Amino acid sequence: MTSLTFYGGVNEIGGNKILLQDKDTKVFLDFGKSFSRRASYFEEYLNPRTSNGIVDFLTMGLVPNIKGAYRDDLMTMAGRKPEEPDIDAVLLTHAHADHADYISFLHEDIPVHMGAGCHLILKALAERAQRNIEKEILDYKPRPYNAKDEPITRKINEFRTGDKFKIGSLEVEPIHVDHSVPSAYGFIIYTSEGPIAYTGDIRLHGTHPEMTQDFIEKAKEVKPIALISEGTRISDKETQESEKKVYEESKKTVSETSNLVFADFNFKDVDRLMTFFNIAKETGRKFVVKMNDAFFLKHLSQDKHLNVPNIDDEDIIIYLPKRGSGQYSDKDYKGKDREFLDMHNTWTAEQIAQRPDKVLCAIGFYSFTALIDMQLKSGARYIHSSSEPYNEEQKLSKERLDAWINHFGMHKFQSHCSGHARGQDLLDAVKEIGAKMLYPVHTEHPDAYKKVAKNMTIVEEGRRYDL
Repeated sequence: MTSLTFYGGVNEIGGNKILLQDKDTKVFLDFGKSFSRRASYFEEYLNPRTSNGIVDFLTMGLVPNIKGAYRDDLMTMAGRKPEEPDIDAVLLTHAHADHADYISFLHEDIPVHMGAGCHLILKALAERAQRNIEKEILDYKPRPYNAKDEPITRKINEFRTGDKFKIGSLEVEPIHVDHSVPSAYGFIIYTSEGPIAYTGDIRLHGTHPEMTQDFIEKAKEVKPIALISEGTRISDKETQESEKKVYEESKKTVSETSNLVFADFNFKDVDRLMTFFNIAKETGRKFVVKMNDAFFLKHLSQDKHLNVPNIDDEDIIIYLPKRGSGQYSDKDYKGKDREFLDMHNTWTAEQIAQRPDKVLCAIGFYSFTALIDMQLKSGARYIHSSSEPYNEEQKLSKERLDAWINHFGMHKFQSHCSGHARGQDLLDAVKEIGAKMLYPVHTEHPDAYKKVAKNMTIVEEGRRYDL
């Protein structure tokens, strides 16, 4: 008997937690954070209590209340006896929080299978920020803990396209797909009842559409009994977008000014990172990165497939922010940030301001206090290279962003390419694969697939579907 149970990603974008059971084998396809559900109960100054372990998350339905899944220390804090893990593995499609973050709560004996590049991204994320109970994917410290405690490391199994591996009665074939973060994968999972295909997050208008097409063709070839497909933009109107268009628009924006230019984008998006890095080089500018983003360069440059520059590259500048005394004293910087202090390419805001026509700054809204130290002159340019705001909190941030831009007399430009497939591309992919049954996830409009899917199940959260 083979079954699917959907504990997240149901009538929402993200939060995927899909339990696949085949005979006695149980694996989760992703185990992510639901931003929409979390935002229904919590905000900036009202957060789940770390001191209460997993209890707040269980009580408010942010994680499913299932046996044999969670860490011993969290079960003890919840007043429950530790449970033997009843999950054989997690298959992680990519490093975005809505697919990965709540692995943090899972038992350390549950192995996590992920792409090699995905592992590097998660290492960078862990190194650039303070430990957080919702961000303990690779290792964790048992609660309650003190800073001197050694973390418990999870069992991480890396893979690349071309690999196949077995988990109990299952054989798993990961296939690289194009998304707004590198090392994103879809899975073909061979069960006792037949193959299941899971897209993860995909697009066909990025820099490597051939990778997503490889997944579609393989899924079509195996004739899956079930296709689990994302549908983030299934109902969106068609737009002309591509990474090439972002490059062309942004290069024009940079080349037409001798003033400072700021590019605001998600640094995990390596395509976008390399777009602006190349624009900087081609326009005679150095590429300025924030100190915490330098950790991405440090780790991702280890993967030769990505061609990401290292932190000591001659075209990279690391921005050193004011902290502590405000005097750039060595004592102001702690922990792993200290490794950047003595590098030849670490510049202060004042040094950057002295060379306005020689730098392109990957410094976005949440670091805008740097504009004060740079004593910004009117006419500087700001390129917003992320999606437009879609909820109330993001709309408030946009109002603040516009206030900063107006205060300093900056010119704003919008240029972006989504990490998710356009609606028609999704419809075409689902039709081409022709699975026996379609299960839409990661979408607020699953019924839109009725145009192309003869057999489709609009899933309900927590309900088991036998295949």
